[in-house]
Amino acid sequence: MDRLTAMQVFVEVAHSASFSATADKLDMSRAMVTRYVGELEQWLGARLLQRTTRSVTLTDAGESCLRRSQQMLALMENVEEETASRSDALRGQLRITCSMSLAYAQLAAAVVDFLKLHPQLKLDLNASEGALNLVEARIDLAIRISAEPDPMLIGRALAPCSSVLVASPAYLAEQGVPQAPADLAAHRCLSYANFGKSVWQLHRGEEQAQVSVASHFSANEATALLRAALAGGGIALQPTYLANPHLQDGSLHAVLPDWKPPDMAIYALYPSRKHLSPAVRALLDFLVERFATARW
Repeated sequence: MDRLTAMQVFVEVAHSASFSATADKLDMSRAMVTRYVGELEQWLGARLLQRTTRSVTLTDAGESCLRRSQQMLALMENVEEETASRSDALRGQLRITCSMSLAYAQLAAAVVDFLKLHPQLKLDLNASEGALNLVEARIDLAIRISAEPDPMLIGRALAPCSSVLVASPAYLAEQGVPQAPADLAAHRCLSYANFGKSVWQLHRGEEQAQVSVASHFSANEATALLRAALAGGGIALQPTYLANPHLQDGSLHAVLPDWKPPDMAIYALYPSRKHLSPAVRALLDFLVERFATARW
């Protein structure tokens, strides 16, 4: 039995609480996942997981094995990275996370270009709207859009992130074009479920406007709201990295273009400056250079 692979399989099962999800993520059969876990339990002489038809949970022995397995896998990654640094070739696996909209619009293509430069690297992208504990999830780098990044993490600004109000030509032809922020109260608005659902903040130079909007449709993810706007569902607040292609081809029009939502920034976040691997440093430098020339 390849014990390192068995540990990797066990760690993924512990994180996902699912044999099927682990099989999909590691590109192996569910039977193979079950076999690796079973052989690891046989080798250690202890049951690591309690399995029912509805749940997978760790036993006390499993909790201990999870910590040790994570340490072993991290040590193995460090060995690979140190070897790579001596041979000038980056190896190993990076784990990064970002929002689904940023992954769709920018980061997936950036990752492909980065891996072309470092073909011996592997990269796992977790596209998620929820906050993750980077240490527990073993995430090397989180790419997040924020006005104030988490002070407990090390942050490096990659690029500004502007937003714009947009709607489809069909919606505006039917419902009329707002002339002032107060007019938004009479329109169908598409809002983020997690923040700013009922109140939108806008500014024009020194002027400030706080608008209470009627949210007829909300979602926790920007691309869902983009599709709703394209379908004529109402006025949406969109990051320019998603909206600009549609503004350019005319499928969306800017609403109140002189009024701007607060600017945010795209940050690369990581748990600690210590022991930052050469691969993570290389990815950080690559993203800084790439995003420095972005025009969103």
